[in-house]
Amino acid sequence: MDFYGQLQKALQSDDIDTKEMLCGELLAYCNTNDPKPKDDFEPIIFEHPSYASFCNIVHPRDLPSRRHFDTKEGLATLVHAITHIEFSAIDLAFDAVYRFVDTPLEYKIDWLIVAEDEIRHFRMLNGILKQLGFSYGDMPVHQGLFDASMHTAGSLLDRMAIIPRHYEATGLDVNPQIVKKLQRYDKDLLTKQIIEAMAVIETEEIDHVRKGDRWFQWACKKEQLDPKVTFKTVLQKYELLRQRPHMNVSARKAAGFACDELLDLGAKSCD
Repeated sequence: MDFYGQLQKALQSDDIDTKEMLCGELLAYCNTNDPKPKDDFEPIIFEHPSYASFCNIVHPRDLPSRRHFDTKEGLATLVHAITHIEFSAIDLAFDAVYRFVDTPLEYKIDWLIVAEDEIRHFRMLNGILKQLGFSYGDMPVHQGLFDASMHTAGSLLDRMAIIPRHYEATGLDVNPQIVKKLQRYDKDLLTKQIIEAMAVIETEEIDHVRKGDRWFQWACKKEQLDPKVTFKTVLQKYELLRQRPHMNVSARKAAGFACDELLDLGAKSCD
């Protein structure tokens, strides 16, 4: 198998069935092989995300409001936004394997399993979106996560810090806030399905952030760097060092964050 060639196909494909098929093949290959790139392999810096073929990409300020959940259109706006995050996360997981070839087999397996999870999350949310009368691509999206992946393409340490330990951990912070708002409308069957989906996503995203923490720690050890100091340094480098108003301390602790780091990042307590 041309492992990295197939990974590139998975990354560039805009078809979820193709991504899922290739993910299964890549994982199966890793069960019996430690993939190595061809001598002339050079990972591409992609100009456009895979969803550019069917999504209208806009600046984040031009996205529709996601504050009103009392109508199907309002719920659909929320679900579409989360569905887009999950589709983006599929490519982020693939890219973590495709781009950083000098990593252990366990690293490659970890992120292919994450891609597998994100594909399942996408299908679950897109199914709810269809029940609301919409499909993924019906609403505008931004490409912030894609941009972050390309900005961190040259450093495994930066990638693990920015994508799982920052953006995905931020998702853990936001998840309970969304559920809290949705619970005002939980008599509606579709709203209940969204709340249940959010619970599944939070549980499995904790594991994804934990994997990111594992490989961030690995990269820091390899470069003989202090992880706590390095994480804040990387956040400052990308202008992302800011305090979260609602930090999900229990989820972050389960994902590998230590109490002293959480307090340093702005947590009010670590109970």
